[in-house]
This record gives sequence, structure tokens and C-alpha cells, in this order.
Amino acid sequence: MTAAVPAQDASQHGQRRHDKYDRLVAAAQSLPKLKVAVAHPCDAASLGAVFEAAGLGLIEPVLVGPQAKIRAAAEALGKDVSKLRIVDAPHSQAAAEAAVDLVRSGQAEALMKGSLHTDELMGAVVRREGGLRTARRISHCFVMDVPGHETALIITDAAVNIAPTLEDKVHIVQNAIDLARALGADPVRVAILSAMETVNPKVPSTIEAAALCKMADRGQITGAILDGPLALDNAIDLGAAKIKKIQSPVAGQANVLVVPDSRQATCWPRACPSWPTLMPPASCSAPAYRSSSRAGPTRPSPGWRPAPSPRSWPTHSASNSPSRRSEP
Repeated sequence: MTAAVPAQDASQHGQRRHDKYDRLVAAAQSLPKLKVAVAHPCDAASLGAVFEAAGLGLIEPVLVGPQAKIRAAAEALGKDVSKLRIVDAPHSQAAAEAAVDLVRSGQAEALMKGSLHTDELMGAVVRREGGLRTARRISHCFVMDVPGHETALIITDAAVNIAPTLEDKVHIVQNAIDLARALGADPVRVAILSAMETVNPKVPSTIEAAALCKMADRGQITGAILDGPLALDNAIDLGAAKIKKIQSPVAGQANVLVVPDSRQATCWPRACPSWPTLMPPASCSAPAYRSSSRAGPTRPSPGWRPAPSPRSWPTHSASNSPSRRSEP
């Protein structure tokens, strides 16, 4: 886990200030603590993130997993878990299912991944009976603090939907819009990315980009301004957009990037050193983002609160493969 450097100390550490990250934490601190079910926090990284978020006043954690392993991890960190609620579960798969049950029953409002395999957690989330499915498809977002951008930059989908169809992308786009609005972006400008800025029948992603934009015109996607297809450079750089003579309220100033598939969403943030992922990746699902759990207007509900654990969220991916248990 990478420790956060306070903005006032950034210059002393030779690092730039993380203004967007700090604003997000400050906004969350102004709201009531979020009750979070933490699935299998049995190592220093995951349990340390829990204590960091709790120390910032962001969450009220419920630890779910083998009590002996949780207490051993806390002892190794020099932390006291005696005042925290612990729900005993014999192994990681049982911890994932119990954590999801806490959210379903209203005893927790969000779900956090601990030291278990992603497929175990997501297997519990997406199960048809007893999971956290909603009317929308679950999708993934990177939330980036990018130099030169006034607001955080969201990139989707990097993990859950590997090769999404046009129908899938409608859900992916709407989830990202809801997330952006919940994080305070206004207006939300969505760039549907492809390899080029013109519609080409030989490039399916350009056709889908044009279709998504027309669906937004018809009210099938709401809460944002969409444009596409756009290439990466002219989606986020006004100079590049001007060179290509693209006149658009989105080109050069997008705050949401929708990529054709998960390979590109994963490669871009990790390959470019000037785009550090300073905010946690988020899996857009009903418990953590209440506004993305329903159709209709995309403004977050009055009770919405940012989900927990800055810099510590995992990249979620859905899988129907057999679970691998971490035995106590």
C-alpha cells in the first residue's frame, strides 16, 4: 500500500500536490462515516488500508474473515481491533459471501476487498441468488489525478467487461457518468474513444461510438455530454483537437474516457508515467455508488457518500471460474 503524503508536506517529499485526491477525501470527511464490510482483511496491506480510512474518518469497518488471522494481522501492524466488529468466517470464500450478505441486509453500505482473490469476491457479488446484482451491468472505473486536468479523469472499463458489446457499453457509460457526477464533476464530458475521429465502417468501435452518442441525443443515456469517436490525444488535449479541427464541447476537455475494450483501459494508465493512479479504482455497483443502481436521472441520491479506503481499492473483475479459497 502506498502511503498518502499530505498536500502540505508534498513539497518536502519532492512530490506534487494531489489536489483532486485531497478534495475527494475532504468531501468524504464532511459526510457521515460509511459502514463498510471488509472481506477477508488478513494481511498488512488490506488491514492497514482499513485503519487508514477509519483514521481519516471515512468509514466504520466491519471485518469479515477468520478471527485468528485478522487479529494476527492487526498485532503485526501494532493495531487494536478489540473495538471493531468482527464477523467470523472460516475462509476467504465464506468471508466474501458473508460480506455481501451484510450489504444485502443493510448492515453495511459498501463492500471492500481484503486479501482474497478477486474472483472470489466478485463471484459472491454477481451470483444470481444472494448477490448484489442490479438492473445495470457492473463495470469498472479508474479514477485518475492527472496533471493539467481540473477534475479527476475517469477511464472505463478496465477489468470487468473484457470485450463489451454495444448494449454493455450503454451500462458502462451510464455507470461512469453517475460516478463522475457523484464525485462532483459538472458538466460531465464523455469521450468515446477509438483509433480515429471519423466513423469508419471497417472499425467497429467507431460505429459503436457514433451509436452511443445518438443514444445520448435520444435520452437513452443521460446526465452528460457525449462525443465520439475521438482519439485519446484529441479527447484530453485542446491543442490536439484544434489541430484536427474538431469542434466539440467534449474534445480536449473530457473527464470520462470510454475505451473500446479492457486491454486499452488497462494499458493506458499504467504505461504513461505522467498519469499516476492516485485515486482508487472503483467497481461501479449499487452498494458503493447508489446512483448507479437505477435507471433514470443520473444525479446521486441525497444520501450518497463516496466509497471508502483511499488508494487501497483493488481492481475488480468478474469471474465465474471456480473459487480459490484462502484457508485459515
